[in-house]
Amino acid sequence: MRRIDRSFALAAFAGLIMLVGFAFAANRWAARHALSNSDVAAGQMARGQAGLLASELQKFRLLPLVLIEYPDVRAVLGGAGPDAVARLNGKLELLSDRTDAAVIYVIDRNGRTLAASNWRRPTSFVGQVYGFRPYFQGALRDGAAELFALGTVSGRPGLFIARRVESEGRVLGVIVVKVEFDRLEAVWARQPGTTFVTDRHGVIIITSRPEWRFRRTRPLSAGAIAEIRRTLQFGDLPLPPVALVPDGPALREAGSDARYRAARVAVPLEGGLLRYLQPLAAAEAGAAATARAALLAAFVLIALALAWLYRAREKRLLQIEARRALESEVALRTAELREANARLTEESRERTRADHRYRAAREELAQANRLGSIGQITAGVAHEINQPVAAIRTFAENAGRFLDTGKEDRARQNLGHIVDLTGRIGTITAELRAFARRGTPAIDAVELSGVIDGALLMLGDRLRAAKIEVERSGEQPGLRVVADRVRLEQVLINLLQNALDALAGRAASRIAITVAAGEDIAIEISDDGPGIPAALADELFTPFVTGKPDGLGLGLGIARDIAREFGGDLDPVPSPLGGAAFRIRLRRA
Repeated sequence: MRRIDRSFALAAFAGLIMLVGFAFAANRWAARHALSNSDVAAGQMARGQAGLLASELQKFRLLPLVLIEYPDVRAVLGGAGPDAVARLNGKLELLSDRTDAAVIYVIDRNGRTLAASNWRRPTSFVGQVYGFRPYFQGALRDGAAELFALGTVSGRPGLFIARRVESEGRVLGVIVVKVEFDRLEAVWARQPGTTFVTDRHGVIIITSRPEWRFRRTRPLSAGAIAEIRRTLQFGDLPLPPVALVPDGPALREAGSDARYRAARVAVPLEGGLLRYLQPLAAAEAGAAATARAALLAAFVLIALALAWLYRAREKRLLQIEARRALESEVALRTAELREANARLTEESRERTRADHRYRAAREELAQANRLGSIGQITAGVAHEINQPVAAIRTFAENAGRFLDTGKEDRARQNLGHIVDLTGRIGTITAELRAFARRGTPAIDAVELSGVIDGALLMLGDRLRAAKIEVERSGEQPGLRVVADRVRLEQVLINLLQNALDALAGRAASRIAITVAAGEDIAIEISDDGPGIPAALADELFTPFVTGKPDGLGLGLGIARDIAREFGGDLDPVPSPLGGAAFRIRLRRA
């Protein structure tokens, strides 16, 4: 009996030592785990916030690239009169409202603002001189420049995106889009933690906490301070340091007990860094709760181990029985898993077969759409062929007369004309056959100008009959995209036919085909028709939804599927002509 008591006492003492050691280890683990979890959460949030900022910047960086092509911009910079300036003011005001840009304005090469979207407001930029601003000087010198600064007139901070405007190699001036980040900061403020962006000097320019704006995260050199004061980037603000101090492995805000772990991500601004501060309190509380639960579990286990000393034999028997039950359960579960695996394998095969059927059905639908388009195109193609056929007959008759009168040179000229006209007929019929042919899609490098020429050739008669002017711009010789020629032609024809239908019965209408070459290739087709009905704006690509009395509502959905299969996309965009516009984005070959 004493031996049993001594054994139990020794076991209880050993259990107590183990419990103390486990408590120490659990506390250390809780601290490390809280830091690790906070670092992971901070990194994820920083990348997410950086993605939101990059998306916002990308949207507004496209604006100057489009605006430098506006004829009114070049006209005003070229010295046009008050009417042109008033017209440009109205366009900039409308574009600013639709894109949520803070201000859009045009500066001549001397630094004076000629037109601005805020021309009606007391804080109008019109007449203001910005020649001292680095974004103006950089755009004149390099073609493009950006600067985050405090507005000298409005007093509101924002990012100034500037692009140089040229005409025939001559610099006319600069167009500037100012972007403010109030909405983005409001989104960040609704999320836990603190998000802020610093510029190349370490000054906070965008933040979820307004009281931190224009504070610095590191000391500024004398040169940096002089540059900031000279360009009025932050006006005469004192730029005090942000109140963050180290606290062990974390950061703590001065005057507060709140502790943070920080993560940072580079953002697409010159020298810009996004930093996210993840509060440690929640992670520490969760880790401490886990450690307490583990400690309680350890206590229970040690208590059970001590009880095992009194029931060693019974427990061994129970373990044997439990092992048998476990083996039986494992065998049963293994059989269930095999059966479930077999079902999953069969379901996978069925999904593969369904996917093949879906792809075949989609190709059938695309082929039907092409054949339906051919039905509308055939009359125009027949007219295109009848004209050269009639000319061939006339040239042949004249050639016979010239041969009868001995004018062989004139006869040869007529025969040459006949050969050229025959080649034109062959081009038209080959284009029609290629468009109608069913075949395996061949995605390869395709010359873009040839595809546009083919689509316009197929619809040439309809365009001429409707007296619609087609404007083409932005195309470059040899520009190639990743696509299948026939299906890309089908997308262009579908969009052009939609524009033709929208312009039916309207006089002096226009269709613009604009190509923008960057990292990707964008093809924009716009018209000056009535635009997209508001009731259909959210369902344009839904099958069988259409605004045409005799339409099926399949064309746009098929066109978007084709564009996405090429690795691109198709989306509606604001029309520079005032009607409807669609942009096809494709990969550059």
